[in-house]
Amino acid sequence: MAAYILAIDQGTTGTTVALVNQRGHLCGEVNYEYPQIYPRPGWVEHRPADIWNSVVKGLRTLQRRKLCKPSEIAAIGITNQRETSLLWHADTGEALHNAIVWQCRRTTEYTRQLQSEGLEPKVRRKTGLVLDPYFSASKFRWLLQNAKGIKGLLAKDKVRAGTIDSYLVWKLTGGRHHVTDVSNASRTSLMNIGTVKWDRELLKLFEVPEGILPEIVPSSGVMGVTHGVPGLPDGIPVAGMAGDQQAALFGQACFAVGDAKCTFGTGSFILMNTGNRMLASKAGVLTTIGWQLAGEKTPTYALEGGAFVCGAAVQWLRDELGLIKSAAAIEPLAASVTDHDGVEFVPALTGLGAPWWEPEARGTLTGLTRGSNRGHIARATLDAMALQNVDILRAMEKDLGKPMKPLRVDGGAAANDLLMQIQADVLGRKLIRPVMTETTVAGAAYLAGIGVGLWAGKKEVSKVWRADREFKVQMSAKRRTARLQSWHAAVQRAIG
Repeated sequence: MAAYILAIDQGTTGTTVALVNQRGHLCGEVNYEYPQIYPRPGWVEHRPADIWNSVVKGLRTLQRRKLCKPSEIAAIGITNQRETSLLWHADTGEALHNAIVWQCRRTTEYTRQLQSEGLEPKVRRKTGLVLDPYFSASKFRWLLQNAKGIKGLLAKDKVRAGTIDSYLVWKLTGGRHHVTDVSNASRTSLMNIGTVKWDRELLKLFEVPEGILPEIVPSSGVMGVTHGVPGLPDGIPVAGMAGDQQAALFGQACFAVGDAKCTFGTGSFILMNTGNRMLASKAGVLTTIGWQLAGEKTPTYALEGGAFVCGAAVQWLRDELGLIKSAAAIEPLAASVTDHDGVEFVPALTGLGAPWWEPEARGTLTGLTRGSNRGHIARATLDAMALQNVDILRAMEKDLGKPMKPLRVDGGAAANDLLMQIQADVLGRKLIRPVMTETTVAGAAYLAGIGVGLWAGKKEVSKVWRADREFKVQMSAKRRTARLQSWHAAVQRAIG
């Protein structure tokens, strides 16, 4: 009996291919990186062929390990870097230009023009997103204006457009299916998240023809079957798909309203489940779609916010200041002091994200005295990583209108026990770290497994998900209030 799920986690710097069994255990994984391309300052691209080759290489390597028989693979799940956009030829599948990565800022002038025309409220009302080069719509517009030979190909209906999920399904199914799931579509600024359809007014605004875009489908359910994929037999269902952060929310089994997860990576990425309510944020976070299962009339919505610099602050201490020799060294250094002793580090090294949205803010290190040492700076850095998340989660609570539930955590820095305790203390909520911290992989696997009936639904997935450790609040409310006041004063200095 088929009892394994292949999960493809297509990320910004590389692709992970993993095998998950019916008990939710990670049986094996492999990761292959690929080049980042920077044609100009602020521009970031990927070669789609490099992305696909990293997937194929991962599939072949995993198959060579003989962890299961090909006939035992029940389905494939996909999770991906979300807003990265590309065009490809409808007949050959060849890319018409390098993919424009979510980090790329080449369309800044255009989005600012739309803002100056007063169009942001309309876009936000329909999509839940701000007008920013981050999202896919302006990237598609740029590609349609700059890809070689594009006009002739459009006239012949030979152009297909999509985010990375669409491209992978196209390649996995031999060009037979052009689809995207609701979570990825919600990050394009082209889908109305209320109707869950491509929006004609937005398509006209961004000059994107609807005919080149994929069909929007639920995040779970058979979307096609493999055909001609090196290293895989034909006929394996592609049955689960979600953007990386939504996949992490699903992979953390955050199925109830108020459930939230925080992924501690280069930045921090926070999503909170709001159920079938599409909440228009008044507190500075974004509204997005978490997922939609096959047969559900309404998607599950979420609030999303993120801090641009989280783990990257530790990298900065290591690489630019030489304060530590390795990222792991920050925990014992920070633990060498009892607290931050008045030192505040606001890591606005690339501006401030939610809920402040201050792109011109700059990093600051304040409160230094003659008694300040490396330990205080390290402790202030861990504090800052946690305090940024408090601001985002408090904003989400305000929008939700009720307290959040315990926060589920994942990502590389979630292994730092001191950071996790600090986060619980300054947030005033219990933290839960799962056994399987590869939560994007878990989410893709769970969605695919549900899609082919390996798990009956979210209730069964909740039984598969397992906690590793809980971090309970140890700080008094009085100390928490004082800590937040000191932090907010430092943030205001960074904003200027």
